[in-house]
Amino acid sequence: MVKARNRAKKVLNLYVERLLYPHPLRKLKAMADLNNKVEPGSGRVKRSRYSARVDMTPMVDLMFLLITFFMLTTTLAKPVAMDVAMPDQGGGVLEISDERTVTICLGKDDKLEWHRGTIENPIISPSVISTKSKEIREVLLQQSQEVLRATGDIKKGLIVLIKPSDKSSYKKLVDIIDELTITNVNTYSIVDISSDELALMKEIKIY
Repeated sequence: MVKARNRAKKVLNLYVERLLYPHPLRKLKAMADLNNKVEPGSGRVKRSRYSARVDMTPMVDLMFLLITFFMLTTTLAKPVAMDVAMPDQGGGVLEISDERTVTICLGKDDKLEWHRGTIENPIISPSVISTKSKEIREVLLQQSQEVLRATGDIKKGLIVLIKPSDKSSYKKLVDIIDELTITNVNTYSIVDISSDELALMKEIKIY
């Protein structure tokens, strides 16, 4: 009987406490008010001070969860490479017309030499221009139109042979390929430079 009465008293106290202090902060404030002490003789109320403390443990857990989330969902930077079609090993020789061929030889000091046809029998004589200017773009556009008028077939367009020398840079090669893309020249090849072309480049002082 006594145990049942004590249990009922505890339940009643808990119920009253929940009604009076439904929130922990209110309970803390109420306890602070109850802990006020009156200084004897002065009539002033001396309040108890509580130090504020913020638990940062949940914030640390949240930080690691966010780091893990972004590591799993972020796409890493992919290397950007240029696709260059290479010929098959042991493939046959493709016969093309000299009228459709423009050769670009890359030399030193941002200079290049270009001609149409072969170096032995050029349709357009070799000319030297700078790779820094947009002259090569105008040359490609003009030669593309002339080849299209000569062949009358859009499938038989201009063919560009790029021949970099050991005096040129990789950047200049990439710049020429970019110009081919801009001028819609889809057929091009990177080949070795011949001895006759090297001799011509030395003669015009770009090698």
